[in-house]
Amino acid sequence: MAEKRVIVVGAGIGGLAAALTLAARGFDVTVLERADTVGGKMRSVAVGTVPVEAGPTVFTMRWVFEELFFEAGASLAAEVRLQAASLLARHAWSAGERLDLFADIDASAEAVSAFAGPREADGYRRFCARAAEVYRTLEGPFIRSDRPNPVELGKRVGLSGIGDLWRIQPFATLWSALGDYFRDPRLRQLFGRYATYCGASPFAAPATLMLVAHVEQSGIWTVEGGLSQLARAVADLAERRGARIRPSAHVARILTQGGRVAGVQLADGERLAADAVIAGGDVAALGAGLLGPDVAAAGDRVPPRERSLSAVTFCLHARVRGFPLAHHTVFFSADYRAEFDTILRGRRLPPDPTVYVCAQDRDETVQAPEGPERLLVLVNAPADGGERRFTPQEIAACETSWTRKLAACGLSLDSAAPATVTTPDGFSGLFPGTGGALYGRASHGWTATFKRPGARTRVPGLYLAGGSVHPGPGVPMAAQSGRLAAAALIEDLASTPTWRGAAMSGGTSTR
Repeated sequence: MAEKRVIVVGAGIGGLAAALTLAARGFDVTVLERADTVGGKMRSVAVGTVPVEAGPTVFTMRWVFEELFFEAGASLAAEVRLQAASLLARHAWSAGERLDLFADIDASAEAVSAFAGPREADGYRRFCARAAEVYRTLEGPFIRSDRPNPVELGKRVGLSGIGDLWRIQPFATLWSALGDYFRDPRLRQLFGRYATYCGASPFAAPATLMLVAHVEQSGIWTVEGGLSQLARAVADLAERRGARIRPSAHVARILTQGGRVAGVQLADGERLAADAVIAGGDVAALGAGLLGPDVAAAGDRVPPRERSLSAVTFCLHARVRGFPLAHHTVFFSADYRAEFDTILRGRRLPPDPTVYVCAQDRDETVQAPEGPERLLVLVNAPADGGERRFTPQEIAACETSWTRKLAACGLSLDSAAPATVTTPDGFSGLFPGTGGALYGRASHGWTATFKRPGARTRVPGLYLAGGSVHPGPGVPMAAQSGRLAAAALIEDLASTPTWRGAAMSGGTSTR
């Protein structure tokens, strides 16, 4: 088994999960990452001298990582320190409108009742039940399995599950489905926001995305050191299992020989042979030919208007006054539909944005740290990076808008150092081919899910992993894609003679 050489392009969580799985199974694995650190979007940036998490901040679906570590002969709990959250998130619309959601459904229902009345609390309970049904229907035949088409999905759920599949309202939008449970527009706005977890608009995303509510209800954890440390833990374990991880190794081209993957060529000319390659970056980069013409057909060409949302993020080290931030707090815009129309149709930053704040030094025991604290402030933006760059005046106006929004809710910030800002154009540079889209193709319409490619490609020996492929975006889903890619590769190579490729000139390496 060790003679079979696998190269993983990209050390995002999808690539790292695949590398760990394969290394634990005895494959000769090399991970090549163009950045100088692992993690991909699971990253931190410096604000002055303080590292602030600048990527994903919500850790859910713990079972994905428990299984990943267990299958590699380790324990998630032993490798990563996690703390369960009883308060899932705090939400605000004004200084007098605030709603907390909890891991306990009864506690959340009481909070909803106090906020919007007993009718809405009943709707919340019914919504939670339906969200759980959606998740149960899709976990086995979709999340845990290779990418199906609609017919295959129907076959997987079987005759007994067709009714369940129909009840999850695959053809309705999330926004319209929420009207079955909530009359209060603020609650529709709150639960419609789950579409943005996939970079989508609630007015165009399928109702099946209500499963995100069940995922959060099943548990949110904080990771000591942030999610960038979770990526580091996966990488460390992969190395202990024999994988080699090479940062600052820019793959310029995936090579083929006789129609099959033969290895890769780095930007400095070095060539490495391989029996298989897992491309862990965004499939749009592959489709744009950024990894060479031989494999462009295996990628996904995503037109700009079909991209998922991007963001403008502000990483801060600031003193906080007034509003009692939770670890996760959302400050909502006054007109949600206008906000998404401005972003997706107008291709502009909204003047009244919904603002997400992650107070990274606050957890269940630390409510208000003394002195400056680490904050990530995020507003949604169009994924036009690479095509246009927001001007300094537009970014300054964006900062004024979210500062005004927070102040209206009673929150003021006094920064200890200038913010570190990342724009769609910045994300486009970090993740080539994406235009700044953070989640691949937007989950708009019921067919969007089936447009995401699966692990296998039309090029023998080339596999895909990451948040832009099946089963979708988000840290656990991207990790699951890596597990699926590794499983597909293991199955295929078990029935295929080792591919030694042709002798390649130009600094060929087999290690």
